[in-house]
Amino acid sequence: MNLVLISLDTLRADRLRCYGHHRLTSPNIDRVASEGALFESHYSPHIPTYPGHTTMMTGRDVYAHQVTCQSQAYLPTPGVPMLAEILKTAGYYTSAADNLGKWFTRGFDVYESYTWDTSLPEGWRKAEAVNETAMRVLRSAAAQSAPFFVFLHYWDAHTPYLPPRPFHRLFYTGDETSPENRSMDRVWACEEFRDYFREWMPDVTDIEFPKAQYDAEIAYMDTCLGHILNLLDDLRLSDDTLLVMTADHGEEFDEHGCWFDHHGLYETNTRIPLILRLPGAIRPGVRVPGLTRMTDLTPTIVDYLEVPTPDMVFDGRSLRPLIEDPQAATSGICEAIHLTENTWMKKRGIRTREWKLIRALEPDLHGFAPIELYDMTHDPAERDNRAADRPDVVDALSEQMDRHIAARVAAADLPDPLPLQPIPLRRIGKAPAATKDTDRTIERSGDDKRPDGDFVGYVRDERTS
Repeated sequence: MNLVLISLDTLRADRLRCYGHHRLTSPNIDRVASEGALFESHYSPHIPTYPGHTTMMTGRDVYAHQVTCQSQAYLPTPGVPMLAEILKTAGYYTSAADNLGKWFTRGFDVYESYTWDTSLPEGWRKAEAVNETAMRVLRSAAAQSAPFFVFLHYWDAHTPYLPPRPFHRLFYTGDETSPENRSMDRVWACEEFRDYFREWMPDVTDIEFPKAQYDAEIAYMDTCLGHILNLLDDLRLSDDTLLVMTADHGEEFDEHGCWFDHHGLYETNTRIPLILRLPGAIRPGVRVPGLTRMTDLTPTIVDYLEVPTPDMVFDGRSLRPLIEDPQAATSGICEAIHLTENTWMKKRGIRTREWKLIRALEPDLHGFAPIELYDMTHDPAERDNRAADRPDVVDALSEQMDRHIAARVAAADLPDPLPLQPIPLRRIGKAPAATKDTDRTIERSGDDKRPDGDFVGYVRDERTS
């Protein structure tokens, strides 16, 4: 049996039609979901990209792998194997179309990167660039006599949202620069992001425009994913391949004042898609409503591939019983999900079926309350901070969180990494503002994402203490 794992970077679950979005953004992803299992309440417990993908590829949490942020100064704990290493040891041929580099290359027989033309003012063809490498990698893997693991990493839902033609006006038909529209005023007032936003959406006044462009990016990416699905069919691999589609984290629009970025431990950032397809083993149309976590993915994969891991420790559990048992699916894999972030802010969280508690380790740039509590049953959009009027819930969840941290630190026999690793992100974009008055040509920062593994233009704090 083969494995194709596709990471759709920065993809919110709720922007896919199969997760209830009103726009038709994802017909190919929806088809895969209808042919397999979809997890409705799946979470990335550790954001952003580096800790998210490290958790994805190890089945371990931040207390075990020690990667909490985007800083390159912190490496995974020695002795924590990556998924490619696990499968290579089991006899798999391993290959990737990815550009994270660093420790994410470990265990791959072939690791091919890619780039795309960032000089185009009206659309970056990211997914096509990934596909050019991905299809070559997939064909080479299929030519091997051994079973294979192929990892494919797409960036289209990540800023800048610059969908190419003919997708560039797919979901927006208005005038995004109308002076009568003032919905972007608060966005332009945010100094840390203002210069970056001007690089790719100059003079935009309507906040619905970038949200529509995010959806258009998904539609473009979904079309390109259709080529990968067709290739699997053409190579007669679909029936013998576990296909996994997921994300490392989501994205915040204007729900909480963290505009077009992935910081904040809100549902927009932590609830991600997870779809598994394996004909003959996973029934079509399964939907799993209970809580599940990114740490469960690697244990699930090795379970379906029947790879023996007798001496291996995972912090998650296989999701296979939830797929096969409707009663277990309703219960989920756990009672609570413990969250961390170290981006522009450093916070912990705990998400139960009824509540979410978010606790700041130090003040953040937006000046949010140090303690946030949300009633997830009656306030799923997390609008009403109940911390002041429900101190009993705050105390109970804080105690539960502290017990979990103490237990995980003791089990890992390593320091708690979150207090020790500084916030690495200070600003984004390069001043002065990024347009010329004469021809409106966009002066871009360049594709700094490739070596840094994240945003264009980030200034990082690489201190180690």
